[in-house]
Amino acid sequence: MSQRVRIVPAILTEDVGELVKLARQAEKFTDYVQFDIMDGDFVPSRSVSCAQIVGLKTALKWEAHLMVRHPEDCLEDFRKAGARKIVFHYEATPDPGKIINKIKKLSMKAGLAVNPETSIAATTSLVDKVDSLLFLSVNPGFYGARFIPEVLQKIVAFRKLYPETETGIDGGVKENNIGQIARTGVDVIFIGSAIFLQPDPAASYNQLKKLAEDAIK
Repeated sequence: MSQRVRIVPAILTEDVGELVKLARQAEKFTDYVQFDIMDGDFVPSRSVSCAQIVGLKTALKWEAHLMVRHPEDCLEDFRKAGARKIVFHYEATPDPGKIINKIKKLSMKAGLAVNPETSIAATTSLVDKVDSLLFLSVNPGFYGARFIPEVLQKIVAFRKLYPETETGIDGGVKENNIGQIARTGVDVIFIGSAIFLQPDPAASYNQLKKLAEDAIK
Protein backbone atom coordinates (compact mmCIF):
# COMPACT_ATOMS: atom_id res chain seq x y z
CA MET A 1 0.00 0.00 0.00
CA SER A 2 1.16 3.50 -0.74
CA GLN A 3 2.47 5.27 2.34
CA ARG A 4 1.93 8.69 0.82
CA VAL A 5 -0.97 10.11 -1.10
CA ARG A 6 -1.13 13.37 -3.01
CA ILE A 7 -4.24 15.52 -3.33
CA VAL A 8 -4.40 17.43 -6.61
CA PRO A 9 -7.13 20.04 -7.20
CA ALA A 10 -8.96 19.55 -10.49
CA ILE A 11 -10.18 22.71 -12.22
CA LEU A 12 -13.19 22.28 -14.48
CA THR A 13 -15.09 25.22 -15.97
CA GLU A 14 -16.26 26.60 -19.30
CA ASP A 15 -16.10 30.22 -18.15
CA VAL A 16 -12.84 32.18 -18.46
CA GLY A 17 -13.65 34.40 -15.52
CA GLU A 18 -14.31 31.36 -13.36
CA LEU A 19 -11.04 29.83 -14.58
CA VAL A 20 -9.13 32.83 -13.29
CA LYS A 21 -11.02 32.74 -9.98
CA LEU A 22 -10.36 29.03 -9.42
CA ALA A 23 -6.68 29.32 -10.32
CA ARG A 24 -6.18 32.24 -7.92
CA GLN A 25 -7.88 30.24 -5.18
CA ALA A 26 -5.65 27.23 -5.88
CA GLU A 27 -2.49 29.34 -5.77
CA LYS A 28 -3.17 29.96 -2.08
CA PHE A 29 -2.92 26.30 -1.04
CA THR A 30 -1.11 24.27 -3.73
CA ASP A 31 1.52 24.56 -6.43
CA TYR A 32 0.08 21.89 -8.77
CA VAL A 33 -3.33 21.42 -10.39
CA GLN A 34 -5.05 19.48 -13.10
CA PHE A 35 -7.00 21.34 -15.78
CA ASP A 36 -9.91 19.33 -17.15
CA ILE A 37 -10.44 19.82 -20.88
CA MET A 38 -13.71 18.72 -22.48
CA ASP A 39 -14.81 18.92 -26.11
CA GLY A 40 -18.58 18.36 -26.01
CA ASP A 41 -18.07 15.21 -28.09
CA PHE A 42 -16.20 12.60 -26.08
CA VAL A 43 -18.10 13.93 -23.07
CA PRO A 44 -21.31 15.97 -23.29
CA SER A 45 -19.89 19.10 -21.64
CA ARG A 46 -17.43 21.69 -22.88
CA SER A 47 -14.71 23.48 -20.94
CA VAL A 48 -12.16 26.22 -21.39
CA SER A 49 -9.59 25.77 -24.14
CA CYS A 50 -5.83 25.51 -24.13
CA ALA A 51 -5.60 29.09 -25.43
CA GLN A 52 -7.60 30.32 -22.45
CA ILE A 53 -5.26 28.52 -20.07
CA VAL A 54 -2.33 30.27 -21.77
CA GLY A 55 -4.00 33.59 -21.04
CA LEU A 56 -4.27 32.68 -17.35
CA LYS A 57 -0.61 33.44 -16.63
CA THR A 58 -0.35 31.42 -13.44
CA ALA A 59 2.68 30.25 -11.49
CA LEU A 60 0.95 26.91 -10.88
CA LYS A 61 2.52 23.78 -12.31
CA TRP A 62 -0.16 21.79 -14.09
CA GLU A 63 -1.23 18.81 -16.12
CA ALA A 64 -4.09 18.51 -18.58
CA HIS A 65 -6.76 15.83 -18.39
CA LEU A 66 -8.06 15.61 -21.95
CA MET A 67 -11.62 14.35 -22.16
CA VAL A 68 -11.59 14.83 -25.91
CA ARG A 69 -11.60 12.86 -29.13
CA HIS A 70 -8.48 13.07 -31.29
CA PRO A 71 -6.21 14.17 -28.40
CA GLU A 72 -3.26 14.09 -30.79
CA ASP A 73 -4.55 17.27 -32.45
CA CYS A 74 -3.84 19.50 -29.44
CA LEU A 75 -0.72 18.03 -27.85
CA GLU A 76 1.68 20.59 -29.31
CA ASP A 77 -0.51 23.45 -28.06
CA PHE A 78 -0.48 22.08 -24.53
CA ARG A 79 3.28 21.65 -24.60
CA LYS A 80 3.68 25.28 -25.62
CA ALA A 81 1.22 26.31 -22.91
CA GLY A 82 3.41 24.71 -20.23
CA ALA A 83 1.71 21.41 -19.40
CA ARG A 84 3.97 19.04 -17.46
CA LYS A 85 1.82 16.05 -18.27
CA ILE A 86 -0.99 15.01 -20.60
CA VAL A 87 -3.60 12.51 -19.46
CA PHE A 88 -5.84 11.24 -22.25
CA HIS A 89 -8.56 8.62 -22.38
CA TYR A 90 -8.02 5.06 -23.54
CA GLU A 91 -11.56 5.14 -24.96
CA ALA A 92 -10.99 8.31 -27.02
CA THR A 93 -8.66 6.89 -29.65
CA PRO A 94 -8.19 3.64 -31.61
CA ASP A 95 -4.41 3.80 -31.11
CA PRO A 96 -3.47 4.88 -27.55
CA GLY A 97 0.13 3.78 -28.09
CA LYS A 98 0.56 6.31 -30.87
CA ILE A 99 -0.68 9.12 -28.60
CA ILE A 100 1.66 8.06 -25.80
CA ASN A 101 4.64 8.12 -28.17
CA LYS A 102 3.74 11.58 -29.41
CA ILE A 103 3.40 12.95 -25.88
CA LYS A 104 6.80 11.54 -24.95
CA LYS A 105 8.40 13.01 -28.08
CA LEU A 106 7.11 16.39 -26.95
CA SER A 107 8.97 15.89 -23.64
CA MET A 108 5.86 15.67 -21.48
CA LYS A 109 4.78 12.91 -19.15
CA ALA A 110 1.99 10.67 -20.43
CA GLY A 111 -0.94 9.46 -18.38
CA LEU A 112 -3.70 7.13 -19.49
CA ALA A 113 -7.24 7.60 -18.13
CA VAL A 114 -9.82 4.83 -18.13
CA ASN A 115 -13.57 5.15 -17.75
CA PRO A 116 -15.34 3.07 -15.06
CA GLU A 117 -16.43 0.36 -17.49
CA THR A 118 -12.98 -0.24 -19.01
CA SER A 119 -11.23 -3.35 -17.70
CA ILE A 120 -7.69 -3.55 -16.39
CA ALA A 121 -6.93 -6.14 -19.06
CA ALA A 122 -7.61 -3.60 -21.80
CA THR A 123 -4.61 -1.52 -20.70
CA THR A 124 -2.10 -4.34 -20.16
CA SER A 125 -0.02 -3.60 -23.27
CA LEU A 126 0.21 0.10 -22.39
CA VAL A 127 1.09 0.09 -18.69
CA ASP A 128 4.85 0.04 -19.19
CA LYS A 129 4.63 2.91 -21.69
CA VAL A 130 2.86 5.46 -19.49
CA ASP A 131 3.85 7.41 -16.40
CA SER A 132 0.52 6.84 -14.66
CA LEU A 133 -2.92 5.32 -14.95
CA LEU A 134 -5.92 7.41 -13.92
CA PHE A 135 -9.09 5.61 -12.86
CA LEU A 136 -12.29 7.58 -13.43
CA SER A 137 -14.69 6.88 -10.57
CA VAL A 138 -17.55 8.74 -12.25
CA ASN A 139 -18.84 8.91 -15.78
CA PRO A 140 -16.71 11.86 -16.89
CA GLY A 141 -17.74 15.34 -17.89
CA PHE A 142 -19.36 17.03 -14.89
CA TYR A 143 -18.51 18.35 -11.44
CA GLY A 144 -20.46 16.47 -8.80
CA ALA A 145 -21.21 13.28 -10.76
CA ARG A 146 -22.17 10.11 -8.86
CA PHE A 147 -19.24 8.18 -7.37
CA ILE A 148 -18.95 4.57 -8.59
CA PRO A 149 -17.48 2.57 -5.67
CA GLU A 150 -16.75 -0.54 -7.76
CA VAL A 151 -13.79 1.33 -9.25
CA LEU A 152 -11.97 0.97 -5.93
CA GLN A 153 -11.80 -2.80 -6.46
CA LYS A 154 -10.15 -2.17 -9.83
CA ILE A 155 -7.51 0.01 -8.24
CA VAL A 156 -6.68 -2.61 -5.62
CA ALA A 157 -6.43 -5.31 -8.31
CA PHE A 158 -4.31 -3.09 -10.57
CA ARG A 159 -1.85 -2.24 -7.80
CA LYS A 160 -1.30 -5.93 -7.07
CA LEU A 161 -0.41 -6.47 -10.73
CA TYR A 162 1.57 -3.25 -11.25
CA PRO A 163 2.84 -2.00 -7.88
CA GLU A 164 5.39 0.35 -9.47
CA THR A 165 2.95 2.21 -11.71
CA GLU A 166 1.57 5.47 -10.36
CA THR A 167 -2.19 5.33 -9.96
CA GLY A 168 -4.71 8.12 -9.66
CA ILE A 169 -8.45 8.42 -9.09
CA ASP A 170 -10.71 11.20 -10.31
CA GLY A 171 -14.38 11.81 -9.67
CA GLY A 172 -16.86 11.96 -6.83
CA VAL A 173 -14.30 12.23 -4.04
CA LYS A 174 -15.79 13.66 -0.83
CA GLU A 175 -14.93 13.81 2.86
CA ASN A 176 -17.09 10.75 3.50
CA ASN A 177 -15.25 8.46 1.07
CA ILE A 178 -11.68 9.77 0.80
CA GLY A 179 -10.44 7.54 3.61
CA GLN A 180 -11.70 4.43 1.86
CA ILE A 181 -10.19 5.68 -1.40
CA ALA A 182 -6.79 6.32 0.18
CA ARG A 183 -6.69 2.82 1.64
CA THR A 184 -6.74 1.31 -1.87
CA GLY A 185 -3.11 2.40 -2.13
CA VAL A 186 -3.82 4.96 -4.83
CA ASP A 187 -1.00 7.51 -5.24
CA VAL A 188 -2.90 10.62 -6.36
CA ILE A 189 -6.47 11.73 -5.65
CA PHE A 190 -7.86 14.41 -7.95
CA ILE A 191 -10.65 16.49 -6.42
CA GLY A 192 -12.86 19.16 -7.95
CA SER A 193 -16.21 20.08 -6.42
CA ALA A 194 -15.31 18.97 -2.87
CA ILE A 195 -12.69 21.72 -2.94
CA PHE A 196 -13.87 24.46 -5.26
CA LEU A 197 -17.61 24.37 -4.62
CA GLN A 198 -17.11 24.74 -0.88
CA PRO A 199 -17.25 28.03 1.09
CA ASP A 200 -13.51 27.88 1.89
CA PRO A 201 -11.59 25.93 -0.79
CA ALA A 202 -8.28 26.09 1.09
CA ALA A 203 -9.82 24.69 4.27
CA SER A 204 -11.59 21.96 2.29
CA TYR A 205 -8.34 21.00 0.56
CA ASN A 206 -6.47 20.79 3.86
CA GLN A 207 -9.23 18.75 5.49
CA LEU A 208 -9.38 16.28 2.59
CA LYS A 209 -5.60 15.94 2.65
CA LYS A 210 -5.65 15.24 6.40
CA LEU A 211 -8.42 12.65 6.08
CA ALA A 212 -6.51 10.84 3.33
CA GLU A 213 -3.22 10.87 5.23
CA ASP A 214 -4.85 9.75 8.47
CA ALA A 215 -6.47 6.80 6.67
CA ILE A 216 -3.12 5.31 5.69
CA LYS A 217 -1.13 5.91 8.84
